[in-house]
Amino acid sequence: MSINTHRYSARVLQLTEREEIAGAMASIGVDPRGIGRMLPKAGHYLLHLSQVPVRAAMLIKQGMLSRDGDAALSWEASNMSAENTDIIMMGTDGQLRSALDVLCRQPFGLPLLAQEAGAALDAYSGRKPCWRIGERLYDPARRTLVMGILNVTPDSFSDGGRYLDPDRALEHALQMIAEGADIIDIGAESTRPGAGEVAEDEEIARLLPVIERLVDKTDLPISVDTRKAGTAAAVLQAGASIINDISGLTHDPDMAAMVADVKASLVVMHIKGTPETMHLAPTYEDLMGEITSFLYNSVDRAAAAGVAAERIAVDPGIGFGKTWDHNLEILRRLMELRSLGRPILVGASRKAFIGAVLDLPPQERQEGTLAVNALAVANGASIIRVHDVGSAVRTCRMVEAVLYGRNEAENE
Repeated sequence: MSINTHRYSARVLQLTEREEIAGAMASIGVDPRGIGRMLPKAGHYLLHLSQVPVRAAMLIKQGMLSRDGDAALSWEASNMSAENTDIIMMGTDGQLRSALDVLCRQPFGLPLLAQEAGAALDAYSGRKPCWRIGERLYDPARRTLVMGILNVTPDSFSDGGRYLDPDRALEHALQMIAEGADIIDIGAESTRPGAGEVAEDEEIARLLPVIERLVDKTDLPISVDTRKAGTAAAVLQAGASIINDISGLTHDPDMAAMVADVKASLVVMHIKGTPETMHLAPTYEDLMGEITSFLYNSVDRAAAAGVAAERIAVDPGIGFGKTWDHNLEILRRLMELRSLGRPILVGASRKAFIGAVLDLPPQERQEGTLAVNALAVANGASIIRVHDVGSAVRTCRMVEAVLYGRNEAENE
């Protein structure tokens, strides 16, 4: 299947402080003297594109300057000693769109670049996208979806062993539904740092008794947290409708086709390494850029296999191959992921970085989790994945009332 791959990983940067903007320019190799000249023009949109051919970059620079905007590119690109450069287009919405309209008719691959950049700009500045699950189209633009966590594992970091018994697991799922959960997300393989992989037959044996009980009790969507296509096939046949793949489709090459074949919905998450290795000093040259590029690739892989775009959501992977400071930066800059044009899921419930900030064990991190969830919703999250459903629902409704007005939030 032919698809439009996201070659340039276009994203709008969520940077407001002059020091942060200068740092972004420096990170792509801009001459320090040029940074000083361009900073006054960087008060509007900052549209980042990766690995742009130098000849195309020079045309972009000229186009933005002619519209009283600008474009930052590496010093090596400026003197034509590099083949490619990252570029940051700086201007108002009108200046950027006018330049992109002209670039659509230019050579050097610029029509594809302009198309990708325009789509990222539209997604960033538009409404939160809808998410199709089964036959229903969910609109989280004004009402955030709350995904309740149900771990049927002996060793999850927060509640391992509590819900191994299928009847007890069902009881907890029904309690979360009563508290307002929109989706139940079931996991049978712990993905805490250092956790080993669970055999597929064991994973299926833990999941099926719970799913078979739950589908008789609710018509809410059931999500399963797995990275194995065989497990996905079994749970989708049993009644699940979402696969939540923490590997972003990198673990099992058959996963995307499996999801597409049954028209299931999909969450692709960013991870650096595997659960066994992700905690071993993860480093990034460009945290948000690497996450965005990874997720673009995951979305493209799913689309190539036949998964409809409206069925795909993305997750930056809080805690998966990130330090505590990385997690905080992701939350501050979460809005950048809106450039992907897909619903954003955030799963930060009770995680270690909250414990590090507040010096608390997992069971005492509820207030920290609520604060993180509120910030995530305000910064563009469409779905939050939580242990404590009732308080999360109330937090979402309050944030939505502030953002959108009480009447509009109530009527959605």
